[in-house]
Amino acid sequence: MLRLTLAFAVLVAHCWPLALGRPMLGSAETMRQTDVGKLAVYGFFVLSGFLITGSALRFSLPRYLWHRALRILPGLWVCLLLTALVMAPAVAYYELGTLAGFWDHPYGPWQYLRSNWLFAMDQWTISGILGDVPYGRGLEGGGPVNGSLWTLRYEVVCYVMLAALVAASVLARARGAVVLLLLGAYGVVVEDFVRGDGLIARPPKHGVLGPYPVVGVFDKQVVIYLAFVFLLGAVAKLYAHRVPMTGWLAAFAAVGLAVTLRFGAFWVIGVPLLAYLLLYLAVGLPRWLHSIGRKRDYSYGIYIYAFPVQQVVALLIGVRYGFVTYLAASTAGTLVLAALSWHLDE
Repeated sequence: MLRLTLAFAVLVAHCWPLALGRPMLGSAETMRQTDVGKLAVYGFFVLSGFLITGSALRFSLPRYLWHRALRILPGLWVCLLLTALVMAPAVAYYELGTLAGFWDHPYGPWQYLRSNWLFAMDQWTISGILGDVPYGRGLEGGGPVNGSLWTLRYEVVCYVMLAALVAASVLARARGAVVLLLLGAYGVVVEDFVRGDGLIARPPKHGVLGPYPVVGVFDKQVVIYLAFVFLLGAVAKLYAHRVPMTGWLAAFAAVGLAVTLRFGAFWVIGVPLLAYLLLYLAVGLPRWLHSIGRKRDYSYGIYIYAFPVQQVVALLIGVRYGFVTYLAASTAGTLVLAALSWHLDE
């Protein structure tokens, strides 16, 4: 249920830039420290760190890697194929009335598939389409067709990090080393905060990693920060028997998180509080909620299909019939594709 909620939060947050051409929901309210979409992404990484660490503890390294590949790649591949070979030509024909120049465009569908097949996401546009939607006007090469996929490469980095810890027997024999990794990442966050100018200063940049063959270039700062969030979940899994889960602590975390979002120090204080709050909700919410998504987990499908569906809806009707209509149409289209993805692919 929490993953479904986070996936839907990303969809809702994207309505602001994709339908209205405005900054992401929550950006102004948090003084641009974060927004609702990014908060949901951080929540995904916390829960992923907790759950994937459990998988790494249960299975051998080959089986762990096989499970991770099966969870990410088939859904991604079908999404890329549908986007490039079905949605994109349909949009191109709708916008121009012809497909002339579409298939052999230098940044056409074939190059889109080649560039992004292994989650590199080095090409965001296809043949110049979506240039007239709010999140496309003024952008060179047209509008992005699936901006949500940027997180997948960083998720995979965290999977590989866990695989290395398994291969080195760290998870089984030296779990304290994972705590040291977490503290190291947190040290970078704290140092950035201290070096920054004020409570809400954006963290300084740390350059890039790569380019690497196939998977491309990584933003070093994003790697460190998302690994920090992932490791919060991983350490919580490793030491779950020592983490107190009480309503009072959860209430404190909720209030503290709200304060950091409004007044600053979100990454230094708010992100660990967010991690605790999510894990408390996972065990503290009523048990009847536990059955939601147990057999049909549409969260990944919602996450990977919402953005292209929202771009198409923005093209076809936008907010001509009101914001609620746009949101309802985007949600319905996304849910259909997410359900098909789960039952036929994932």
